[in-house]
Amino acid sequence: MIINRDNDRIRLFNRRAVVLGGGQSLLVSALVGRMYYLQVIEADRYRMLAEENRINLRLLPPPRGRVLDRFGEPLAVNRQNFRVLIVSEQTRDLAATLDALADVIDLSEYDRDRVQKEVRRRRSFVPVTVRENLNWEEMARIQVNAPDLPGVIVDEGLMRHYPQNQTAAHVLGYVSSVDEDVLIDDPLLQLPGFRIGKAGMEQEFDLVLRGAGGTSQVEVNALGRVIRELERKEGEAGKDLILTLDQRLQRFTAERLGAESAASVVMDIHTGEVLVMVSTPSYDPNAFNRGLTQREWNALVGDPRAPMTNKAISGQYSPGSTFKMIVALAALEQGAITADQTVTCKGYTELGSRRAHCWEGRGHGAMDMVQAIAQSCDVYFYEIASRVGVDRIAKMARRLGLGSSTGVGLAGERDGLIPTEAWKRATLGESWQKGETFNVGIGQGHVLATPLQLAVMASRLSTGLAVEPVLTRQMMMEDTVRQRPTKPFEVLDFDPAHLAVVRLGMFEVLNGPRGTARASQLKIPGVQMSGKTGTTQVKSISMAEREAGLPDIDEIPWNERTHALFVAYAPEENPRYALSVIVEHGGSASIVAAPIARDIMTEVLRLDPSRKPRINDDQVAVSQPGAPA
Repeated sequence: MIINRDNDRIRLFNRRAVVLGGGQSLLVSALVGRMYYLQVIEADRYRMLAEENRINLRLLPPPRGRVLDRFGEPLAVNRQNFRVLIVSEQTRDLAATLDALADVIDLSEYDRDRVQKEVRRRRSFVPVTVRENLNWEEMARIQVNAPDLPGVIVDEGLMRHYPQNQTAAHVLGYVSSVDEDVLIDDPLLQLPGFRIGKAGMEQEFDLVLRGAGGTSQVEVNALGRVIRELERKEGEAGKDLILTLDQRLQRFTAERLGAESAASVVMDIHTGEVLVMVSTPSYDPNAFNRGLTQREWNALVGDPRAPMTNKAISGQYSPGSTFKMIVALAALEQGAITADQTVTCKGYTELGSRRAHCWEGRGHGAMDMVQAIAQSCDVYFYEIASRVGVDRIAKMARRLGLGSSTGVGLAGERDGLIPTEAWKRATLGESWQKGETFNVGIGQGHVLATPLQLAVMASRLSTGLAVEPVLTRQMMMEDTVRQRPTKPFEVLDFDPAHLAVVRLGMFEVLNGPRGTARASQLKIPGVQMSGKTGTTQVKSISMAEREAGLPDIDEIPWNERTHALFVAYAPEENPRYALSVIVEHGGSASIVAAPIARDIMTEVLRLDPSRKPRINDDQVAVSQPGAPA
């Protein structure tokens, strides 16, 4: 009995031992299989993951492409940017080190506070920027005092620089840091300190100028500290952009306009190339690159002369008497009047119980079309405008480039406004009145145009062609750059005799014995300019004010003074250049705008940029500071 129980116990033990051994074998087999799977089958995958933990791939910002004028004069370039960094783990006392650094270079309390916050947020071995845009002397002083500045290092990079400062700011625009609310779809935009175009050509051609980033492979330890650089591939520098501007004329025009709130555009009428586009006052685009202070920003946006606005394309003004050529052409084309028929001006015309006055209170007497343009007789144009009608005038205005944006390729360009009867019904819900046609006849009322549009108008009057303005010479990328027309400009199909009458009137403005701008004719022997003055009211004048006598301009608040405009082309015998000038609240066009236009045109003819060789594409050096050779 005892023997049987012992045998049962042995059998039970053996069964349990077998089960336990089998379980252990199964576990060992599973472990071996898992190890085989990880070390053999998945070896490549885990080797790659290990390498990725050990090796970091870092993006390198490319040098931004330059912007040049037609002769290769630099308008926007890159220059060395020295900046001072601090590594907190390399200094025992951060505050003391910053105190010592403040004895060497200017360091604001804002910079100190910012550095302290950055250090607390980052790992101790990560460098923190203390100040950028150090000059050579500041950088040298830091290097000399390096033994007393533990953890302080000087780094070198590139920053955008505009060597012409304010001269072409509105055309070029500026670069600035990427806004946090911008959708980031490009890894370059995520780089600390990376800047993108925010206005002007910098914005319009940002992708072309930006280039392609490079890469740097670095070996790091478990904490992310860089041990060494394994491989470096430089990026592709941004493409250079060549504009049609002539920087010499741009600078001269800006200096001639001076402190006025004004704009001027000069065009080559044969190619449409914009040689000058100036808006004053201007701003320094370099300030946006370094970062504006709140005080600087408030000064810019609070200035009533609007330095941030490109008045050449965004300023909308009543064209005044510069519009009278459009009314004259419309009248000739519709047969409302012939060139030699006269209208008598006695200083006003009746409009129901009201009077519409001429600027010449004593009246001009009998006026034919040439003299009406030359002497800018309002009564003559009241009469022919009423015969033609606002819709036909509007049609002619659009043929000459007014009423819609020119497509020159700058953000912010405005359409202006050419009113019609249908426009007023749709916009204001009112019917058109005859008095409004009078206002349109002298380029006021609802009529609005930009200085660029007025330069286009002068170009089309001088050629009879549908001249279109362009600002860029070099094609960079077909999907981002507006191409210059490859075919000749469309013929506007004016009757040559009609166009000759209007041109003769513009010639008489400057060169006739009674022209409104005869004091501003060119002083170049054998060369003459044709043009038209325009003085537009910004505030209506009541009958009581007119009878009491108008005050001198110095007695009128600046923002209530009339605008002064002038359009012109030259040389008269073989036109090549057209221009427009607008001086906001400048007063009389013949006294203010015409002399400015004369001086600008004189300089344009002296330099004659359209007839001289321009920079060729193969003359543009692609290498620049920081770019691969």
